Amino acid sequence: MGETTQTTRSPLWATTVGSDPAFLLARANALSLADATASLSPLGLKVRSYSVLALAAADARPTQRELSEFLRLDPSQIVSVLDDLERRGWVRREPDPRDRRVNVVVATDAGREACARARSAVEDAQRAHFAVLDAEEAEMFTALLRRLAGAGE
Repeated sequence: MGETTQTTRSPLWATTVGSDPAFLLARANALSLADATASLSPLGLKVRSYSVLALAAADARPTQRELSEFLRLDPSQIVSVLDDLERRGWVRREPDPRDRRVNVVVATDAGREACARARSAVEDAQRAHFAVLDAEEAEMFTALLRRLAGAGE
């Protein structure tokens, strides 16, 4: 948090970049990801692997293709993350009952437990990171991000 206070006084904020929405979104994302990554580190997770685990634990039963598209990751990155989560015993791939040629990703009981611990750590980090916003601003910010991310709101 001290880093944000220091940089807001920088003359760089007075440049056009300091008001560019794409830059501001990227910077806010980088700061948020750094906080989330630090909170997940004791669990041996990174944001990507946590995201995949959380989607599996939500009983969404996503396919690898759906994970790749939703998370905007290359399919090879999804395979690598899934391989790691599978080695840990946190997820498994099962044939999709709608199309047996496709696998869906499901969380194991151990994966659900790991996800709950990770979610708690991420929520703590997010609370600290977003403390500059009041509750109404945070809700509005999330709604706006969902629209920008294509959630259709």
